[in-house]
Amino acid sequence: MLVGVVGGGQLGRMIALAGIPLGHSFRFLDPDPRCPAAAVGSVVAGGFDDPATLERFAEGLDVATFEFENVPAATVDRLQSLVPTAPGARSLAVAQDRIREKEFFRDCGIRVQAFEAVSSETELAAACGRVGTPAVLKTRRLGYDGKGQAVLRSARDVPEAWRAVGGVPCILEAFVEFTCEVSVIAVRARDGDVRTWATCQNVHRGGILCRTVAPAVDVGADAEREALDAARRVAEALGHVGVLAVEFFVTADGVVANEMAPRVHNSGHWTIEGAVTSQFENHVRAVCDEPLGSTDLRGPSGMVNLIGSAPRRADLLAVPGARLHDYGKEPRPGRKVGHVNCCAADARVRDAQMRVIEGIVGG
Repeated sequence: MLVGVVGGGQLGRMIALAGIPLGHSFRFLDPDPRCPAAAVGSVVAGGFDDPATLERFAEGLDVATFEFENVPAATVDRLQSLVPTAPGARSLAVAQDRIREKEFFRDCGIRVQAFEAVSSETELAAACGRVGTPAVLKTRRLGYDGKGQAVLRSARDVPEAWRAVGGVPCILEAFVEFTCEVSVIAVRARDGDVRTWATCQNVHRGGILCRTVAPAVDVGADAEREALDAARRVAEALGHVGVLAVEFFVTADGVVANEMAPRVHNSGHWTIEGAVTSQFENHVRAVCDEPLGSTDLRGPSGMVNLIGSAPRRADLLAVPGARLHDYGKEPRPGRKVGHVNCCAADARVRDAQMRVIEGIVGG
């Protein structure tokens, strides 16, 4: 099949790297003809919202998908009229609006923290009285990796926080006291088959994911079951086809849903080496209406992101068991330029590998 991917970043590149061995070929739509995915497929260069470019991209495709959730919803709506597209526009629309996302979680019976929509500094001040502080103010749309957010320690922070987010429509979320952050990567096929990978435990710095281990180590059995069940409910309620990720805070009372991503996800990169079938391969299988592969764990696994710049390749490649994934991106502060995976026979070996990798990355 010829698979079209809206977006040509590292996620699109890894989708193609997983799908090419299955006999598929790939075409990407991206404003940059030299995007990372250009190494593994052809690129139609142009704006996502340009109808002529979109039609040129769709011509001859068997199926289409997208690699990031900030694709204009109108683009996916139009694409669906030209070629079978998965996931559908509904998954995208829910994930693009943080208020709609929280309401969707709540409607699915999934626990969320107190939240309120705000569209002015006055509304923010009033919402602080109802939601309470500390709280987190986030732009309602767009924003990722810690961008478009401000923390309010008290109501006195309202003016500064409102300026920090640019005075655009936002969501105010009550601060959650959590023990750790986890995510569940799930995949749903067109026939309704839903599978999940091992729950991932994540560490963020400055709002950017820096490390993941799987399976999660600080999560009780009840909380893990709750998270896995919630991810399944999300996939089924959306009628989602393909991979999605749901992120949670783990609290003393269980898990609280933070956000979802209707696509392959950074916290699932470890599956390339650590699972029988990676998130990327199963996304291709689902989109192409092929049977899903096993999501079983090969062994305790981990991932370290390379952010801003990468250390010497030789240093990383010299670590026993380490697998380097370079995205071919120019270094830039806060930019993910690659990641390093490891998978071991037991958690102690995995943890030792992670310490060495993080020492090199940090150094």
